[in-house]
Amino acid sequence: MPKEVCEITQVHEEAVTKIQQQMPDLSGVAKFLKALSDETRLKIAYALTVEEELCVCDVASIIGSSVATASHHLRYLKDNKLAKSQRKGKQMYYSLADEHVYQIVTVAYEHTEEGIENGSDTI
Repeated sequence: MPKEVCEITQVHEEAVTKIQQQMPDLSGVAKFLKALSDETRLKIAYALTVEEELCVCDVASIIGSSVATASHHLRYLKDNKLAKSQRKGKQMYYSLADEHVYQIVTVAYEHTEEGIENGSDTI
């Protein structure tokens, strides 16, 4: 298998400088993606793309966990601005924070499905 590294070291200074000057602070993006990197939280986010709003009990049933565990994951998603909550009577309902979260979850899923369809099950 060929090595996937440059055989010589040659830094393209102009490109590097241009990118470094335009590089924003991506710590918020990293935190956002970290919140979705947990498979259970990703399942919850995906469930909220199918059904716009779910109560904590519904989420617990969907992910096969206790209500306390589901609540913990939902709170984590909310704290990281991926979900929002609303109390209705004695139940707490969650939904995705906005259309961006919906798009990211669905596009990520579609991307992995394309890889599987094209004979690659890895990204």
